[in-house]
Amino acid sequence: MTHSVEIDLGGRLLTLETGKLAKQAHGAVVVKSGDTVVLCTACSNSEPKPNAAFFPLTVDYREYTYAAGRIPGGYLKREGRPSDREILTSRLIDRPIRPLFPEGYTCETQVIGMVLSAAPDTDPATMAITGAAAALAISNIPFEHVLAGLRVANVNGEFIPYPSYEQQKAAKLNIVVAGTESGIVMVEAGATEASEEEVLAAIEYGHECCRKIIAGIKELVAKCGQTKRVFTPAARNAEVYTKIEALVKDRLSDALDTKKYGKTESYSKVHDLAAEAIALFTEDADKTEAKICFETLREKIFRYEMLELRQRPDRRAMDEIRNISIEVGVLPRVHGSALFTRGETQALVNTTLGTKEDEQRMESLNLQETSKKLMLHYNFPPFSVGEVGFMRGPGRREVGHGALAERSIIPVIPPEADFPYTLRIVSDILESNGSSSMATVCGASLSLMDAGVKLKAPVAGIAMGLVKEGDKYAILTDIAGAEDHYGDMDFKVAGTRAGITGLQMDIKVPNVSTAIMKEALAQAREARLFILGKMEEALPESRPEMSIYAPRIYTVTVPTDKIREIIGPGGKVIRGIIEQTGVKIDVHDDGTVNIFASDGESAKKAIQMVTDIAAVAEIGKTYLGKVVRIAEFGAFVEIFPGTDGLLHISEISENRVANVRDELNEGDQILVKVLAQEGNKIKLSRKAVLREQREKLKGPGADGAAPAAEGAPVATAPSGDRPPRERSDRGDRGPRRDRGDRRR
Repeated sequence: MTHSVEIDLGGRLLTLETGKLAKQAHGAVVVKSGDTVVLCTACSNSEPKPNAAFFPLTVDYREYTYAAGRIPGGYLKREGRPSDREILTSRLIDRPIRPLFPEGYTCETQVIGMVLSAAPDTDPATMAITGAAAALAISNIPFEHVLAGLRVANVNGEFIPYPSYEQQKAAKLNIVVAGTESGIVMVEAGATEASEEEVLAAIEYGHECCRKIIAGIKELVAKCGQTKRVFTPAARNAEVYTKIEALVKDRLSDALDTKKYGKTESYSKVHDLAAEAIALFTEDADKTEAKICFETLREKIFRYEMLELRQRPDRRAMDEIRNISIEVGVLPRVHGSALFTRGETQALVNTTLGTKEDEQRMESLNLQETSKKLMLHYNFPPFSVGEVGFMRGPGRREVGHGALAERSIIPVIPPEADFPYTLRIVSDILESNGSSSMATVCGASLSLMDAGVKLKAPVAGIAMGLVKEGDKYAILTDIAGAEDHYGDMDFKVAGTRAGITGLQMDIKVPNVSTAIMKEALAQAREARLFILGKMEEALPESRPEMSIYAPRIYTVTVPTDKIREIIGPGGKVIRGIIEQTGVKIDVHDDGTVNIFASDGESAKKAIQMVTDIAAVAEIGKTYLGKVVRIAEFGAFVEIFPGTDGLLHISEISENRVANVRDELNEGDQILVKVLAQEGNKIKLSRKAVLREQREKLKGPGADGAAPAAEGAPVATAPSGDRPPRERSDRGDRGPRRDRGDRRR
């Protein structure tokens, strides 16, 4: 039986439907908005996964091209590995639901979102958050919370739920909010230097929308919800816990002091204590229980010291930032580089400048083929945390951290009209102890400035944390690894001095109020300004010149009707220019031609070739042309490559010319003046040039100087390579040919 509910979000109608599709899934909900349809399912095994050290949840989101009426590109013509967008959306679904499962639940669980129909003006990604939450809510899976999520755009001061792609582009603030009735559990945002007040207002608006959606989900649950499976967390063995506590508590508290020991030594001491605690027991079941009890004790010590003693593991103040060191220009051959170190987190970030050919081309569900001019890639090698591991391609974590840093940097990149380069930023994390993504943001900004990119303003990032129990809470600035792991919030904020450009928040408890978030944002702003000050000390502004190894861009503007001639049939002409000069050339529809060259000489040669092809004859201007063809009525003269004009026989000389070949030969270079242009036909004159030359040779006679003596020879402008004729009784016409010669 089919059940459905409708939810009105200020004119945007959202429909949740179940009972028609995927009926064997433990929970399946179809989310509809206009012509966009997303199917979300949830399934969970009934038995726990043996020896699971963490909750085995998998979230997959897929956008099938048939949903937009398209066939995939490529050789196979079917969907391959998930795109970055699909990976990022999978993370958007995973992050709010994972912490709300009951602690200790280790049954393998999978949530899938599939886009079945996609309208060109509707983004299906955040519809899948609500669909996944609804599927879990109506299922028998022991997921007790009801949550919802949506995207909100701030366009001209107005909040728009589930904005279209165009509205997202125009938005000052583009934010994804997920929450329960009692609080926010996840926030992700990109902004153009939005204020903290604007961000908070958007979060509050998004939370109100979440409450409306949650009311609809509860209505659906009332119609068709299944009875939840009973899940009882395994009771801890009090005897095992008491033994471990008595043996290692004081020494464990001391080992967790990372100011005294440093991360590596601290972790080593903790590892030894864990081994000592486990060695107390001989039975395998007791050993497994001992591991769990040891971790429980470690977390209790952390939270007690944080909330009761107001003491962080490294003994910093709650708003204190670890020591920061910065180096720029650390690598000689790269276009821009920076080494950003904060405490035991270190990011080596490099910037490479490229051409339009280097843009990343992507197939998009609704926009078909798109391209990116800025790419930020984040790498997390295993040695950064002192571990051994495979060096494979980027995982979901790497894609997510890179996307957050990229989103934070985009608002300060100069527009393409001023900076037509493609940019690739690579962040290699060399050490990690908390907030490597925010170190990437700082390093990316510095490496761009080192590369000579004129940023609107530098961007810095900081990670905030929260530890909360009841009414007691502590907000932490610049969290380290243990504070992230055992804390209740990971809140990353990036921005300039003027405002926020990127934000990501994950909360493990469902009751964080906006008042706490307001306090965290204010504390984050102070930290961000402090880090920006450190960055400005290292590099106050962008380098005035780019690296000598970076390609230079030279811009030429040509008439749009000349673009076809520059490209040539099948790209033959432009390929010829590239082969002869070694440059790269981008031709835009508006007539802008960008020439990328590594040296000035090749650029100069390419510019000359392009301008020659695109040159337009100007009436009254004199050109040095080449005779390319001779006809009975005149000669065709190429005044610049690809452009010929007609030099009529009557315009060849001041003298009367009977035969063109008496004056000109193919291949001759001569000066000609443009008399007129009718369409594509250009009329040229050599006679006008000769007349001007003769006038110059006359000297000042016309201004009152004594005229030449009667009968004296008078110099005339030369005709070709012939010497000037002497004036005869027939004036300037020369001797008459006999008629026999004329008849021949």
